Amino acid sequence: MSGPEADDAAPTPPLEIMKALLDAERLKLGVHIRKMNSPGSPVYRAGENIWPASLILVSSFAGTALVHYYLGGAILAVGCWWWLTKVQPKVKDGVFERTSAWVLQSDDHFDALWAKGVLSLFAPMPDGRQFAATRRDDWRSFVRMVAAETNATPTKDAA
Repeated sequence: MSGPEADDAAPTPPLEIMKALLDAERLKLGVHIRKMNSPGSPVYRAGENIWPASLILVSSFAGTALVHYYLGGAILAVGCWWWLTKVQPKVKDGVFERTSAWVLQSDDHFDALWAKGVLSLFAPMPDGRQFAATRRDDWRSFVRMVAAETNATPTKDAA
């Protein structure tokens, strides 16, 4: 075959199938946040990790030195509460969003992080069964299996 019919017969790449399944919420992407929020990671941002903690410590030391160690302890306690309840969830969400966007750019990016064990895939099936894939599994086979099980293989026109 040649012409437009040959283009329609070309299989959809697994990454495109995965994007469609993620958009349809039939597949969930898991990210190891600690590994991705470390120096050397392609999505690491030092500022969102270092500056808030530095601000808390410097404020606590200043309160201790200038007033009393009770004030320094109170500043440290409030700062830790602020870090854990306000800052850390935003950092975690940001790392997840940046990692998801980065790995869905190309097969090479996805393969690199998949091989490091940073990513996982989870798929709840309509009949109640649940499947998961980690570094030991082939993500391409898993995505094709989920697409076949959920009858969600995208077409070229939808992409």
